[in-house]
Amino acid sequence: MTASLAEPAPAGLPLMLAGTALTACPSGALWWADARLLAVADLHLGRAERTARHGGALLPPYACADTLLRLEAEVARLAPAHLLCLGDSFDDGEAARRLSPDLAARIARLAAGRQLTWIAGNHDPRPPGLPGEARAEARIGPLAFRHIAAPEAGAGEISGHYHPKARLALRGQRIARPCFLSDGMRLILPAFGTYTGGLDAAAPAFDPLFGGQAQALLTGQPMVALPRSGLAR
Repeated sequence: MTASLAEPAPAGLPLMLAGTALTACPSGALWWADARLLAVADLHLGRAERTARHGGALLPPYACADTLLRLEAEVARLAPAHLLCLGDSFDDGEAARRLSPDLAARIARLAAGRQLTWIAGNHDPRPPGLPGEARAEARIGPLAFRHIAAPEAGAGEISGHYHPKARLALRGQRIARPCFLSDGMRLILPAFGTYTGGLDAAAPAFDPLFGGQAQALLTGQPMVALPRSGLAR
């Protein structure tokens, strides 16, 4: 799809989900102002260490620190009362146990003075042994937070897992950006972690989850909302 990007929206793009006003942030975080809740998905902390441990290709070692730096910036900007991580916060259970003292201390500072909830993902099903509460999923008011979208879920579901990315042509060049996907009933967040890859937002895997009015909200600056139905397949 060919598109022209709108003017920058530093505070993010507003969206409604099950009658609840939310903000999709340029960073990939989700802000629920009325509840003072900041949600992020798929941090994948320790990805480089886990890949090296299993003999895979060496990934940039800065990803974990960079992910936390960007999360710290959002926490400093918004001062949430509740920080909620939507699963796959760590690349596996061993990655959580092998966090350096410096990174563990940074997570502890993020938890200080606020509620911290770790939703279990398919990579990190066990509690990470860090500050905060580990839960399978969380329902807060009209919204349900879980790691993987459930096709049978009702309105108000918020999840991660798929790392959606929108691909489009802009001024003759192909670009790809992580994106939020929402149709007003459910919302899937992009991966917040650095160097996490992603699934094309137009992929058939999303078809059972969204109605025809679904939009892709591209992260970065400027943010832009595009109809998912118009993305190239």
